[in-house]
Amino acid sequence: MFRNSKDRLPVFIILSLSALDFYLYFTVESILVLSIYWLIMLIPKANICAWNHHHQHSFVFRSKTLNHILEFFYALHTGAVTNIWVLHHNLGHHRNFLDQECDESRWKYKNGKPMGELAYTLIVFLTSYSRALGVGKNHKKLRNRFVIFGSLTFLIVAALVVYNPVPALLLFVTPMITSLIFTAWTTYDHHAGLDTEDQFAASFNKLNGLYNLVTGNLGYHTAHHYKPGTHWSKLPELHASIKHKIPDHLMDSEATLTS
Repeated sequence: MFRNSKDRLPVFIILSLSALDFYLYFTVESILVLSIYWLIMLIPKANICAWNHHHQHSFVFRSKTLNHILEFFYALHTGAVTNIWVLHHNLGHHRNFLDQECDESRWKYKNGKPMGELAYTLIVFLTSYSRALGVGKNHKKLRNRFVIFGSLTFLIVAALVVYNPVPALLLFVTPMITSLIFTAWTTYDHHAGLDTEDQFAASFNKLNGLYNLVTGNLGYHTAHHYKPGTHWSKLPELHASIKHKIPDHLMDSEATLTS
């Protein structure tokens, strides 16, 4: 069922959080309780974006049906639906991250000036879906799945809101928005300020053990860009094989979960 056994634990944890969300949806009406839960889960749910990202680089299950079901639950936590990462990130950012005129996660304005962290966060957040659709013009099958499964996800969320508005807004709608904003914000530190044509000098790397535990080794970012199809569990090994090519100032062992 699993393509790689290393995915079993993170998937179990994430689906357990989904089960908890639905339990609270059906049993709790208190705005205070649900608001506290949302605050407690703000960073944990935002970090699920990393696992959603890994999944759309290297699918978790052998079954397409199981993958799409997993993507629905990922979307409820992160706001990133089926194929948005494939289009915006895999086929967009990964191909264009050295060219700030084309990069879907570009950190420069059209006039060549660098964006501030806030501007970058808002622009990437607000354009995430439209830029994915733009990349999809050249990948119609992937774009169609993005539209179909994305629409289905939002229809289900709308039905949840209609059936039980307050829990739905605090358990699903708000986390989807805040997690997508958080994702945009955290990606600013991946490449901002690194204006180069050398792929080994174009990414910051976060070597902190806790950071890589909760993000599935996303801190080994140069390695991820070097071979983006590499399973997350093998990124430390890949990083070790290329670290001699990475400038020392691009490797940070003190990074935190939110840096």
